[in-house]
Amino acid sequence: MRTCAAPPFDAAFAAQVGAASAGADGATAERLSDTRWRPHDLLRLRSLPSYDGEPDWVRLAFAHAPFAVIRRALAAPGFIAVGMRGDGRAQRYGTWAEAGDIEAVIAPEDLLAASFQLDVERRALPAFAMLASVRDEAQSLHAFSWGPTGSAGFELATGTPTVTATSDLDLLIRVPQKLSRERAAQLMIELESFAERARIRVDVQLETPSGGVALAEWAAGKTRVMVRHAQGPQLVSDPWAVSPPQA
Repeated sequence: MRTCAAPPFDAAFAAQVGAASAGADGATAERLSDTRWRPHDLLRLRSLPSYDGEPDWVRLAFAHAPFAVIRRALAAPGFIAVGMRGDGRAQRYGTWAEAGDIEAVIAPEDLLAASFQLDVERRALPAFAMLASVRDEAQSLHAFSWGPTGSAGFELATGTPTVTATSDLDLLIRVPQKLSRERAAQLMIELESFAERARIRVDVQLETPSGGVALAEWAAGKTRVMVRHAQGPQLVSDPWAVSPPQA
């Protein structure tokens, strides 16, 4: 079963993107880069194009909650790479939205206050209980722009119940300036203490100039860490020293 729709651009465009990413054409790279569309932001959409091979559940999910999350992938001008989610982990599908169909953009940091609007039963779920504790008590996060992603972020943005009693809490922390290994380790220890109290896992991603990096990897002091960006994963020694072009 396919997990992603074919890109809505031809081989010639893909070659153009490849040349730009290699630095052969700086003007093209600049044109292809659109900072309005950031990975993990959620889009509320007026409509969603359908492509060959799309699973049946995608239309049902979109009718129920017309939202998609921005994913890391090269896209043609006017298109945004997005991910759809249905019921359960098996229902995840990568596809493409059109910029003209976007009604709202919701960033993870916009969702922190939304947890106040949950009813008592939903607030008691471990992922939401931990999010509230981190929001109110985690001193080390005060200097950062951050927020929930994954199932917690999706539910807070859409109002669709997606968090369960066993759901992990996924967090995104924006770190445009270099984060020392020591501070990363302190941050990891503090967040893991909240997770132990809630009896769930916490998965934290740092959004760096090069792309997404797992906080656990950077805090562990590895010589090189995996950076995720639009052109695929790459091992780098310093995510703040390398900035692969985004599209």
